Amino acid sequence: MKILYLNYPLPSDGLEAATFGSAATLAMYPVGGTPTAQEMAEADGIITGSANHDVGPVDQYPNCKIILRLGVGYDNLNIAAWAARGVPVCNVPDYGTSEVADHAVTLMVALSRGIVHYQEKLRADPVGNWGWAPGPRLMRRLRDNTFGIIGFGRIGMAAARRAAGFGMDIVFYDPHLPNGVELGFGCRRVHSVAELMAQSDAVSLHAPSSPETKHIIDAAALAAAKQDLILINTARGPLVDLDALYDGLKTGRVGGAGLDVFPSEPPSPLPKLLAAWRDGEDWLRDRLLVTPHAAFYSPPSNLDIRRKAAECLLVFLRDNRLTNCVNADLLRRNRS
Repeated sequence: MKILYLNYPLPSDGLEAATFGSAATLAMYPVGGTPTAQEMAEADGIITGSANHDVGPVDQYPNCKIILRLGVGYDNLNIAAWAARGVPVCNVPDYGTSEVADHAVTLMVALSRGIVHYQEKLRADPVGNWGWAPGPRLMRRLRDNTFGIIGFGRIGMAAARRAAGFGMDIVFYDPHLPNGVELGFGCRRVHSVAELMAQSDAVSLHAPSSPETKHIIDAAALAAAKQDLILINTARGPLVDLDALYDGLKTGRVGGAGLDVFPSEPPSPLPKLLAAWRDGEDWLRDRLLVTPHAAFYSPPSNLDIRRKAAECLLVFLRDNRLTNCVNADLLRRNRS
């Protein structure tokens, strides 16, 4: 079998080749690399390492039997077009769960405990600025706060456990989960974004990107927010209307935000929120933390995702066993 690996994110160290072994030949291309027409025509399976790039028209890959997105999100792939060809689209949903949950809660804690505020004060003058006062406006006792979650899947649940460890009250919104999930986890459930925003001192997003979730955090959601809300997004950039978030922060309705993902990455041209942050505008000081879509990353998680992706393709092409298929409903519908 022949595997085409597109948008490969790292220098190859042989892990993928070792996982496939003699069962497959592997052609690997970095982001921007162009495979030959023959490689595209002969590929039995495709792995794509990019969350932002498609792999091109389906008909370029007439022999393809499976395509896999190296990551959780797959909104950059036309899953309906692949399903129309009878090709399953898969992802790797079970890597990086701990890392993303750690990152989300860490962003909240860093804002709530003034970590960056104090560091920058001391960097400017370690002696003259020594002392706890005046503390930043977001300083708070986490034990008295409510942690809200939009999207109560693997990562949302993992983040909830971490926040509960700080003694926070946990509430979530997820219309796709059956009744009773909240009883098993020991938390509360609400049935609208507005209700969640009104109750929560911090809200962390853990939903996929879809037409349903685009701008789930918009001006209306932020208008319903509890005063000085901290918003965390380690999920997908399109979930947040950045212009609405800018307005919410500028007016003071929103206390702070921690953002790891953006609608386009890298964000160019800069949204006005990031331009204000880059320029160090005083009104935003100590209120916005930005990281470069790095929440998922650790050396172990990087190995996990690559190994799991290769294994997913291998067991399907060799054993006809399908796992982590994200267009299964479309495939069934096309067969009926």
